[in-house]
Amino acid sequence: MDFIKAKTGLTSKNGEFRLLYIVTVSQFEAWTQKSDIHFQAWIEQSGFKSKAGGFLLLPKNDGSVAAALLIISENSYSSVNNADMPPPHNWAGIWEMAIAAEKCPPGIWKMDFVSKNVDNRAFLLGWGLAQYRFDFPDIYRNEPDQNESKSALLYAAETAELAEAIAMINAISICRDLINLPANYLNTQKLADISSQIASEFSADITLYSGEELAEHAPAIDVVGRAAETPPCLIDFKWGTTGPKITLIGKGITFDTGGLDLKPSKAMEIMKKDMGGAAHALGLAYAIMQTKLPVQLRVLIPAAENSVSDKSMRPLDIIDTAAGIPVEVGNTDAEGRLVLADALHHAKQDNPDFVIDFATLTGAARVALGTECPALFCNKSETAQHLMQFGEATDDPMWQLPLFAPYERYLKTGTSAISSTGQSGYGGAITAALFLQKFIGKTLNWAHIDVMAWNLSSRPGRPKGGEAMGLRASYHYIAELAKNH
Repeated sequence: MDFIKAKTGLTSKNGEFRLLYIVTVSQFEAWTQKSDIHFQAWIEQSGFKSKAGGFLLLPKNDGSVAAALLIISENSYSSVNNADMPPPHNWAGIWEMAIAAEKCPPGIWKMDFVSKNVDNRAFLLGWGLAQYRFDFPDIYRNEPDQNESKSALLYAAETAELAEAIAMINAISICRDLINLPANYLNTQKLADISSQIASEFSADITLYSGEELAEHAPAIDVVGRAAETPPCLIDFKWGTTGPKITLIGKGITFDTGGLDLKPSKAMEIMKKDMGGAAHALGLAYAIMQTKLPVQLRVLIPAAENSVSDKSMRPLDIIDTAAGIPVEVGNTDAEGRLVLADALHHAKQDNPDFVIDFATLTGAARVALGTECPALFCNKSETAQHLMQFGEATDDPMWQLPLFAPYERYLKTGTSAISSTGQSGYGGAITAALFLQKFIGKTLNWAHIDVMAWNLSSRPGRPKGGEAMGLRASYHYIAELAKNH
């Protein structure tokens, strides 16, 4: 069955609708004074206070719902012509809009802004992301949603802004779904099947390396995944013929036991999310292709399960890589960097204009930045600054950590092989990124994003479970590269 499109909660069909008034904290008093007198009375009698995220249903004289009021922060309005930051500017309204989406009763709603010339993409996105639900039995189905007519829908005219918002909702929902799927279902073969479905939807050319061909083409991926019941593979697809060469790479470890360096049970519990990097790459690729960005896109997904059997790699094994660089396995639970090494090597052969990899790579990045701010490493400081600017502008944060060259000495061993983990217990996210840099080099425009890919708790528009982090910021950076190419 096909991987279904996301439920967006958006409609372009005209009809009877209620107004959703969207008002900033500073606009609230003036707006209230100009509103209908029974709205004023209701606001006063209900004790409603103006604060960001505040939501209130507004009644008719007969007590039925007439409209709704959403209070947003001052910087939530996205100015179409603001040049202070890369477009789009100030998308804090995403999550405030998600509050409204969760509280508006069924029917069709239409946004009403006090300010004019508002870039409404953030509000469309926030509404759409609040519709997300993960229910495994329903993820793969062909039947239309029977509850659509009983839902709150947001009216939006058919514009480029709506098309981009829908593409982004689809991309993020794909990312979330893939991460949330149980590992007994989403094995390497199923990940390859879904990748093929996405590629074929946009007529992309796909190549799948497996078996003896994989062992020759990407030996490190083969070594990492050979112990599993479902064998490893390298997914490689290409789309587009003009524009900058963009390569997306995603760590696709469909489950991570830790290998012979076995994880404790609690640490293993949500390791179905260890293919979160692959989910990000596929979601981002979907958005790029759906919006027809003028780029030459390549997607590389090294897919493997890090399992335990008589074929498992061992600590201090020395293994081959596609680059011809021998690697000493410092810890079998540091398998992600091994599969990425082969993917990065093959990405490099095309001399791309930009390479970005996503990976749930290190606990050290979570210690440094927490679970909600991915760690960013870049060969070029200008790229890092732009990605962080887009992250701030789209409320999709990431933060640069250094590729601190002196720590390269920790990757040295007593042999010609390099260590996969390094000899120091400190700076683990940095030494992991330095290891990856050995395979991509220091001159290409490369970004490595070390993500959690998981919400530990729920917030409006961001349910507990799989999450896209850095995807929107990366999309806008790539769109800017395409625009300026």
